[in-house]
Amino acid sequence: MYNVIIIGAGPAGIFSALELVKLKSDYKILIIEKGPKIEERKCFIRNGAKSCPGCKKCGLLCGWGGAGAFSDGKLTLTPDVGGHLDDYMPREEVEKLIKYTDDIYLEYGATDVVYGTNNKDVEEIARKATLAELKLIYSPVRHLGTERSLNVLKSMQDFLMQKVDIINDEKAATLIVKDGVVKGVETDKGNIFEAENIIVAPGREGADWLAEEFKKLKIELVSNAVDVGVRVELPAPVMEDLTSKLYESKLVYYAPTFKDMVRTFCMNPYGEVVCENYNGISTVNGHSYANKKTPNTNFALLVSKRFTEPFKEPIQYGQHIARLANMLAGGVLVQRFGDLLEGRRSTVSKINKSIIQPTLKSATPGDLSLVLPHRHLTSITEMLYALDKIAPGVASRYTLLYGVEVKFYSSRVPLDNNLETIGIKNLYAIGDGAGVTRGLLQASASGVVAARAIAQKN
Repeated sequence: MYNVIIIGAGPAGIFSALELVKLKSDYKILIIEKGPKIEERKCFIRNGAKSCPGCKKCGLLCGWGGAGAFSDGKLTLTPDVGGHLDDYMPREEVEKLIKYTDDIYLEYGATDVVYGTNNKDVEEIARKATLAELKLIYSPVRHLGTERSLNVLKSMQDFLMQKVDIINDEKAATLIVKDGVVKGVETDKGNIFEAENIIVAPGREGADWLAEEFKKLKIELVSNAVDVGVRVELPAPVMEDLTSKLYESKLVYYAPTFKDMVRTFCMNPYGEVVCENYNGISTVNGHSYANKKTPNTNFALLVSKRFTEPFKEPIQYGQHIARLANMLAGGVLVQRFGDLLEGRRSTVSKINKSIIQPTLKSATPGDLSLVLPHRHLTSITEMLYALDKIAPGVASRYTLLYGVEVKFYSSRVPLDNNLETIGIKNLYAIGDGAGVTRGLLQASASGVVAARAIAQKN
């Protein structure tokens, strides 16, 4: 019998454990993580493989640190970016949580450099964005870099290994609930662990599992907007004026044709495009490092679409589009913007003659118009032209578009202000997988919220 079981050792789960150890040193705590320890995580693509082998447990997503371990480690220091915590508590409280959580990252080795603090730079970029009908969301960023992010998370792992029980390479398969109260969890190896409280923090990779568990428990989920789009890669100098001042520019655009919201996401100056595997589905993402640079910058363009009834499967919708790209390309598909506009597929020969070479060598040249809905492609195209007004060269014919990028955190669990599940007592759902957050810092902060709520019970 444990006081608390934490499912998932991503940022949300880790910070739950850190806070519980601080507040309740006598608690017996168990962390169950489907992947390995952080030092044992591997990715064949990162180690030079020509194509993604489709590992059963993606090394970029599963294991200690979650998807955040190999991300570029951007901590956005504002409630306006990275989640919905201000839906559950006053903004002032979220701001305090972000500061508190950020300080913990600093304790474990995060860099003290923060981008986007020069008001004149921010005001000038915001002015240019306004003239292009774009909205800049102010978001100061602490950038760790992928290698430093790994070191920070390894330090947290080493500390917690001395304080709590940790099970790696074992997946939480079923939540055990009796009479509306959570009692424990059964794993894929048939082990049953009981607890007074359970914190579910499965991350984006586990969002589908969490949705299925709540469906079995007859807990109705709320469908968030579905985020589907592409990752854009271009020469780093094109974005230099923005990235040198803000590092990451959060820009929102309402595309004129369909009025859909398109946003930039996860900007990686001098970074690389990477392939991720979600339960056999290859998708695209981006990383950047503190001490290693490529000639390119990449970022995502995501079209947000909120569906109404009877549609209730946003995750499956995104997976369907990603599978279509995999069917045509055998993995991630890449196309030059100019070829897309001309209605022609890109080829290896065309890309070799371009002024920019893809950092994801395993991507297959092809035609995104055979994958993404016309509505999405139109909105993305209009966004690229809008961005070109503040960063000339974005809409170049050589700009590379990778498909597809999908964010699988689109179903939100019904929760109270303490992030306890409404309908199941003592069950807390946090982080990206629960649809509560969309980034490292707010995911970490959600873990603090759940831990404090449990600690205050007695």
